[in-house]
Amino acid sequence: MTNIDDGETSPALRTPKNPAADASSEAIDWDAEAPVFDDEPDHGLREPVVREAWAARLRDWLPRRASDVLDLGCGTGSLSLLATEQGHRVTGIDASPAMVALARAKLAGRPAVFLVGDAAAPPVGEERFDVILVRHVLWTLPDPGRAVRDWCGLLRPGGRLVLVEGVWGTVSPVGIAAERLYGLVAPLVSDAAVVPLESDSLLWGRTVEDERYAVVARL
Repeated sequence: MTNIDDGETSPALRTPKNPAADASSEAIDWDAEAPVFDDEPDHGLREPVVREAWAARLRDWLPRRASDVLDLGCGTGSLSLLATEQGHRVTGIDASPAMVALARAKLAGRPAVFLVGDAAAPPVGEERFDVILVRHVLWTLPDPGRAVRDWCGLLRPGGRLVLVEGVWGTVSPVGIAAERLYGLVAPLVSDAAVVPLESDSLLWGRTVEDERYAVVARL
């Protein structure tokens, strides 16, 4: 499973023009996808306007002070890189060894550690974090409610969840609706908000019509 936006963890995201794509992340060989993964504007964030759009969102969502961020389904580390540029320390987890290798190379020399592992059960032991950042991973998990509960247990008091998700396609839509995800998160935290993202075309490198959003919450 991988988390880098339009395709970080999902076949439908990796091929957003094919909403009928198999919704099982197991159907995708993410190691094989890794070499071309950053070619998508919202994966590699190579275009300055797309990169700055995501950087601005992270500045809004992450603490201003230097914090420990757990990037689950980190993919090639594009969001992790932005977080370190804003002064944070990052631990990234991805199930694909090839994605992790690219993330390590991309963030060489920065305060970041990348591990191969399951986003639903991160191999972080007793370590705790100030922020858990997850993009386009949660909807692919068999029990998203349990994952959110477990992730809350990895946060320090007052920690934050930043969950970027959506519903893609119109004929055979796949994903998790904002209302459902908010319902899973809200009982576990002191406050939560849904931030619509579909109208911000700079984030995606194009105009989109499907549902895209973030749920941002604090313990």
